[in-house]
Parts: sequence; C-alpha cells; structure tokens
Amino acid sequence: MTLPVTPLPRALPILSAEKIGGLKPELADVIEYRKSGLSLNWIIGCPLECGYCVRHLFANFEMKTPRRLMTDEEAVNRLVGHPYFRPHKTPVQLLNRATDPMLPIVKPHVFNVLRALDEQGLTNHVLIITRWRVTPEDCAVLNSFTHLRLTVLVTHSNIADPAIEPVDSAIAARSLRTLYEHAGRYRTVLYWRPIVPGLNDSAADIEQARELSRHAQATVFTGLFFRDQIASYYESHGLPIPYAETARRKIMPEEAEQRILDAVQQGGTWGALFRKTSCGVAYAHGEADYNGHFGIRELCDICPEDQIARCHAAWVKPDPTAVTREAQALGATGVVEVNDRAIVVEGLDEPPRYFLQHGFGYQCHDRTKPHHHRRHGRAPIGWTAKNGTTPE
Repeated sequence: MTLPVTPLPRALPILSAEKIGGLKPELADVIEYRKSGLSLNWIIGCPLECGYCVRHLFANFEMKTPRRLMTDEEAVNRLVGHPYFRPHKTPVQLLNRATDPMLPIVKPHVFNVLRALDEQGLTNHVLIITRWRVTPEDCAVLNSFTHLRLTVLVTHSNIADPAIEPVDSAIAARSLRTLYEHAGRYRTVLYWRPIVPGLNDSAADIEQARELSRHAQATVFTGLFFRDQIASYYESHGLPIPYAETARRKIMPEEAEQRILDAVQQGGTWGALFRKTSCGVAYAHGEADYNGHFGIRELCDICPEDQIARCHAAWVKPDPTAVTREAQALGATGVVEVNDRAIVVEGLDEPPRYFLQHGFGYQCHDRTKPHHHRRHGRAPIGWTAKNGTTPE
C-alpha cells in the first residue's frame, strides 16, 4: 500500500542517481537494522562536525549540507515494506547515522514521515536522537501523533573541546528541558554520551548530568564508538587520542562506569538511570524492555524496582524448537541454543539476530562474539578485573 505524505513548500533536494551511486553502498541503503530498531536514513549530510561521528564510517563526514536519497513517501514505503518490519512490534529509529533530525531543514521531513506512519495506526516504538535545538512548536507537533510510541533522545556530553565537539552542549541541555516541559504523548530521554575518561567524566560533568537527569523520563549513559576511521580523523586533525586501540563495540571502561555509579549512590536527586538505550526507552513508556535485557541480570542492578518487576513479568524463555526453526530459516548454522541469558546462534549477522531478538523479546548473541559478564556488549578496553567474564 502506498502511504501519502504532505508535500513541503521547501523540500530538501534529492541527490541524483549518479551521486547516490558514488556513495558507499551501506550509506545508499536507507534501511539498517540496529539493536535499538530498524533504522531509516533517507537524508544524509550534517553541518555539526562532531569529531567522533559515525559518519566517518560511511566516508560521508565532509558532506555538510543535508540531501535526501528519496522522497519522504518512498522512505515510508521502504520502511513498512521491509521484510524485517513488523507492525506494532519492530522498534524504529529515524536518521540516527547521517544527519541530525532536528536541523531546521531536516525536521519538516521527519515530521512528514512520522505523520505518515502515525496515520497508518502503527504503534511501534520510534526513536529520534538529536543534539540540536527543539522549540515548543516542535513539541506541539511531536505531541500530535496519536498512535506511535515516540521517544526523543537528547545527546548531551558536556565535552568542552570545540575541536572534538563544536556544538555547545548548552543547546542540548535547553532542548532537553523544553522537551520535558512540554511532553505529552512523546517521551524524553537524556542520552548522556559519549563518556570518555579524562575528557568529560569529572565531578562537575557528573553533577551536570545529575541535574539534567531530572528533566527527562529516563537517562541512558554510554561510552564512545572508536573505530579505525574515527581514530584516523583524530590523528589527522591533531586531536587527543582517547584510547590506544579501536574496538568494534562501544568503549566504556569499568572505572569510568564505577565513578558514575558511586556518584549516584552518594546521593542527590537523580532521574532513573540505565546502561542500555532500549531499557531507558521502555521505562519512559512504562513498558518492559523490548530487547530482553532482563536475561542479563547484572545490567538490572541500577534499574528502578518497578521496572525490574515489569521486565520480569514480561520475560519468557522462548521455546527452543520455535527459535531454531526461525533462526535456521534466516540462515543460522550449527546448534541454536536458548539459555537463561540469551539465544545463541552461529552464521547470522546483526540484522537477523536483531529480528529474532525483537520477535522473541529475548537477547540474541553470536557465539563467536560473546557478551561477557558485566561487560555485556561493550569493548574489552578498560575491563581488566577477570575480563568481565564471570560473576564476582
């Protein structure tokens, strides 16, 4: 079914087929399945120039002016027609890898896509991540969607070095307060990231996060993606190298995490704090975590008691026969295991694993890339105590 969207008086230009053909294939493919949802990226290009941006991975960092890869209507139809999209179930992310969705020239298209999805009656979780300006008028639009479970995550790092992060974090702080003040149907999450030891984890930085956490339905804290492409950018621009090596997963050293948790335990009024994005989003909506993190119990030791009860009630170990059947249909090889923490498979890359994870509400891991105790889903850098492999 073709879903109509509202024509805009000043729509962003669409790149020519020739220019799209010159992009990295993974950037030209507008849909990517990520852990927090099926990600729709039909607009690329961003002027904000954050040094650690994932756009380095797509060789697109130098594109400063946003451009569309297709119409908003086609983007919506690509999403709802995707083989991994399940109405009312699959979480969705909009524009989380190649631009900021709240840039003035981008957000009309975001609102257009949200409206088209909402008018279909879809109740899927939809995540929007921004560090830019959000106005009360924007909040009114976000509150107008009656079906989608919409969450706006505001990235705030408090990194003061303009060579690493040119955008003043005060902009994100103001947007967070505005969003929280006007929240009706949507939810607001403080995305406290990327936390880098020695750069933005001082007592003053933590205190700033504590104050901001009271202006959000939930706070999620996490570390830095530091891939080879980002390291090369740092080196070529004379930026201080945060780690001696790069990693596939986010880097959040044990000591840095403990300093934050110690500050939380020492008092002061903190908002609800979470290690994982889906945990914070689910809590903000009063639901169980759709990623099934309850199976990884050590992640839950900071969660509010009512959220733990909610996730416990919803967490059901799936039938191994049903899991095996679905995993093998997706291309899994070898034995499919369902243990007390996760589904464990071989031969599946991230998209089909996330498809299984969201379908069963249960973690799904690659046997060759284990998620270690306490370090779950994070890089080994900064984790020396027992390498995070066994309970203490």
